[in-house]
Amino acid sequence: MEKKDLRSIVGQEMLDFLARHKQKPFRAKQINQWLWERGATNIRQMKNLPGTLLDALEEAFEIPAASVQKAQTATDGTSKVAFEFHDGQVAEGVYIPSRKRVTACVSSQTGCKLNCAFCATGQLNHGRDLSAGEIFDQVVAIKNMAEEQGNRLTNIVYMGMGEPLLNYDNVLQSIEYITGKPGLEMSPSRITVSTAGIVPGIMKLADDKVRFHLAISLHSAIDETRNRLMPINKKYPLDALSEAIQYFHEKTGERITFEYLMLRGVNDSLDEAAALAKFCKSFPVKINLIEYNPVEAFDLKPSTQETVNDFVQFLEKRNMIVNVRRSKGQQIDAACGQLANRSVNS
Repeated sequence: MEKKDLRSIVGQEMLDFLARHKQKPFRAKQINQWLWERGATNIRQMKNLPGTLLDALEEAFEIPAASVQKAQTATDGTSKVAFEFHDGQVAEGVYIPSRKRVTACVSSQTGCKLNCAFCATGQLNHGRDLSAGEIFDQVVAIKNMAEEQGNRLTNIVYMGMGEPLLNYDNVLQSIEYITGKPGLEMSPSRITVSTAGIVPGIMKLADDKVRFHLAISLHSAIDETRNRLMPINKKYPLDALSEAIQYFHEKTGERITFEYLMLRGVNDSLDEAAALAKFCKSFPVKINLIEYNPVEAFDLKPSTQETVNDFVQFLEKRNMIVNVRRSKGQQIDAACGQLANRSVNS
């Protein structure tokens, strides 16, 4: 009989299992503490459980935890980690240290079907959704990396491989394990989920009144440009996206972050800046202008420094909050848009 993933057994199902094996209900809390506070990857690690229960658990369940297949570290301290899952599929996460924080960038899928024109991940086969446990494994591994270097994990961004809102339930469940008790008890304010603009998913986040931050990969506020860069815009154009963002803000009170890659001659003109400023009038927003990291498969180049400066000045004169983000990890293909499992074969 095929064993089930112990980390997928929650609530009444776990209580029913314990009752069948004549175990007290409090054992469920102990099991969850081992899984989500201590990150147990083997049932036999659960030392405070009776042997009869360990035997029953081992007979019915397994913990198909992700393993670190390979890690690469750049001179700036950024590390890219290739995680292998129970079925041999691979996704990448990134450990990003800086002066004031340590960030884990995690993946929600083993590929991505959105096929954005600037992103290496879209060149892969879609693969599959990652389970909540597999996402949690990435966070724990990067947390351990930080602690081994005398640091503390302070932030988590769902900006790795895949579109988080196309794996909605598992992403939110993983955040519950990261923020909850039993769990890692991190503050939701330390977590950012990034989406390419999946309108129904944004509306659902609003209805669920999530407490983490939401970032939108925008990259243009002109439909024609965004259609070329992000085919998902044809399904959920800017008008629909704007309505979803307004709804999200009304329900949660949260300020949205826009991620905007600066692409030379594509989306970096002052006309594009004017369209962006107009698009942002309907809700409070923070704009992160991101340095583009070249991907071999695409004929795209980063904007010049002069163009970026002009773009920033245009937006700031219109009272917009603008940050310019310098990417880290380019040396090991770990920067934004570069995750493509290249480390697996190198």
